Amino acid sequence: MFARMRETEPSAGLRPFFTSLFVPSAIFGLGTGAGAPMMALLARDLGASVPVAGMIVGMIALGAVLGDLPSGSIVGRFGEQRAIIGGTVLGATGVLVSLLAPNPAILAVGAVLTGFAMAVWGLARQSYLAGALPIHMRARGISANAAMHRAGFLVGPFVGAVAVHRFGIQGGLMVEFVAIIVAGILITRSTVPEPQRSDRGGVGVLGVARSHHVVLLTLGAGSMLVGASRASREAVLPLWAEHIGVAPATVALVFGISGAVDLLLAYPAGVLMDKCGRLVTAIPALLLFGTAFLILPMIHELWWLIVVAVVLGAGNGMSNGLVMTLGADVSPPDRRAEFLAAWRLTHDTGSFTGPLVVGAVATVSLAAGAMTIGALGVVGAAVMWRYIPRYVPSPRARLNHPDMVRP
Repeated sequence: MFARMRETEPSAGLRPFFTSLFVPSAIFGLGTGAGAPMMALLARDLGASVPVAGMIVGMIALGAVLGDLPSGSIVGRFGEQRAIIGGTVLGATGVLVSLLAPNPAILAVGAVLTGFAMAVWGLARQSYLAGALPIHMRARGISANAAMHRAGFLVGPFVGAVAVHRFGIQGGLMVEFVAIIVAGILITRSTVPEPQRSDRGGVGVLGVARSHHVVLLTLGAGSMLVGASRASREAVLPLWAEHIGVAPATVALVFGISGAVDLLLAYPAGVLMDKCGRLVTAIPALLLFGTAFLILPMIHELWWLIVVAVVLGAGNGMSNGLVMTLGADVSPPDRRAEFLAAWRLTHDTGSFTGPLVVGAVATVSLAAGAMTIGALGVVGAAVMWRYIPRYVPSPRARLNHPDMVRP
């Protein structure tokens, strides 16, 4: 299915990836965007309480965390194409289980399966791009793929709304079911051959993680704080909006504005990383997150809430593709899939635990929860400033020494 970009005509740029990866990513994102908003409503419709419905939505993220390490072994052993096929089947099964769930417990099982499939899909795409893209355009290629997924996710709720109007709450999941299958078919029908991979045997994901534990515990800590900052905005912003009396419909509009800013900056962030290095987006993104969360408790008017939402959207857009690009930069070519599985776990752990930290601290006060995440964003900027230069050479150095820097 896939070929290394160095074996592709250099002048082709990102064109070979458009139909083989970018379009399927957009369709996959569309399905996720259509189905995700309906999970909590479906749980409530099956009789779940509000807290239980929230936990069921969190099961998708839990499934992704649980799937990160096994997906490395799956991709490493069977290759990207077979992993995509397996992820497609598993994802479609998870959505189908959710659609047919007779109670919240079965719905939670479907959510976990869906999240697990997303981990396999995500790792297969990242492993392919890491090996296929030439280093001088790695960041923009990864950012373009992520931007297409975000664009699909942004459109997804509108497509889902049409289906929900016609079929009820299950309509959103019906769109997700179809989108997963279509995306899987498109990406596996590509005629481009898979890259060759060495077969060294005997070293699994945990073995690769142990041999690269230094970079996972240092630069990986920055990745985890990026994940925590990204995920926490989806919890903190609406809760603070409710706290100051903003109507739910207005909150949705504020999120739409934030999402538009996010998408606008998604691809330019990749270009900046390729031309100026990874630090040029990593530090501003985390400082934007940190600043927005730290000043949020001082906001009591709608217009200032919009300003904070725009800042958070800018931070999310600036960090688009950052974690995946850094993972590609520091991954060992002969065990890329296994390493990236451990690397993705750092980010996904942050995404899963960030909102939990907010919730725990918010038992004291929501303002304290927001400020805690803001402080972690600033710490994340310091971690990136310290460790990115150590593990990732500058653009000029990469041209002279294309192999990544080792700890």
